[in-house]
Amino acid sequence: MIDVQNLKDTRQIDIKKVGVKGIKYPIIVMDRANSVQNVNAAINMYVNLPHRFKGTHMSRFVEILNAHRGRINMKTMHVILDEVRSKLNAESAHMEIEFSYFIEKSAPVSRAKSLMEYTCMFCGTSDSAGKDFYVGVVVPVTTVCPCSKELSRMGAHNQRSLVTVKVRFRRLFWIEDLIGLVERSASGELYSLLKRADEKYVTEKSYENPMFVEDVVRNVAEQLNKDDNFTWYSIEAENFESIHNHSAYAYIEKD
Repeated sequence: MIDVQNLKDTRQIDIKKVGVKGIKYPIIVMDRANSVQNVNAAINMYVNLPHRFKGTHMSRFVEILNAHRGRINMKTMHVILDEVRSKLNAESAHMEIEFSYFIEKSAPVSRAKSLMEYTCMFCGTSDSAGKDFYVGVVVPVTTVCPCSKELSRMGAHNQRSLVTVKVRFRRLFWIEDLIGLVERSASGELYSLLKRADEKYVTEKSYENPMFVEDVVRNVAEQLNKDDNFTWYSIEAENFESIHNHSAYAYIEKD
């Protein structure tokens, strides 16, 4: 049969990324408490496409994933990317993996246990210039507005916030440690299960630790700067304001 994808294209336009997006696939992630955690991931895979080719072979992406079933993790991403480049005759290959990661947390007073969900990501690139890889986490936290606390006779407005941190690193690290660093950098952390004594503790602790969105990203950056394992990072925080119809946002990136 005719290989339509390999037919010539005459428009002289290169495509930077072409591939498959949103593949639902099971992967294994290292878990500090239980050695490994089986998670369901959404995977995007791309290659570049030179102007002379009409298309790429989309089925080969899934074939490669199936060949690595049970062995898709942080350590094997570049093996997979190199195979993608080879089998699709590409100069560059990209892979993005996003998944929900669960950590068992104990409530601060009652010690009631529950599972807390965090969104995590692995993103890698392989091309003629070398290899690139970073890990990302999205951590929900709570923040109390310092300005509101200063102005108000009673109380202060607070909000749930999302802090997204992406890091490049020299040595493997635990996802749990990065999540914990972010949680300690906000007014307070979130829990899936709180009893009344826990709720009192969490709200009062947050009230005594007010922070702007700017404070949160600076706090995270300050902690990452203390660890020479992290060679690059980006930090963004979005506060879903409780008294405004918009979000507050801040972003920091290490050069």
